[in-house]
Amino acid sequence: MLHPSYADLIKVVNSGVEEGEDPVVSSRYSIVMATSKRARQIIAGDEALVEGKGKKPLSVAVEELNQGKVTITSEESENEPAEIADGEA
Repeated sequence: MLHPSYADLIKVVNSGVEEGEDPVVSSRYSIVMATSKRARQIIAGDEALVEGKGKKPLSVAVEELNQGKVTITSEESENEPAEIADGEA
């Protein structure tokens, strides 16, 4: 079983959405696509934003999303479904 669950990740991603706005993600597919893209970035050499020693890149990507270190943006705005959150190093 995935920890955190998809439902928990969706809540984290949509936590900054104000009342009346469209949610950032509304399906598990969006979560899967964003975490897989971030995992590929880590494999390509990007620095992990959470402690990832001994973890697989996908596990690190899920943890980064859960901790709010990575945000998901709409593809219409930037053609990049996952990017590093502002202010994070």
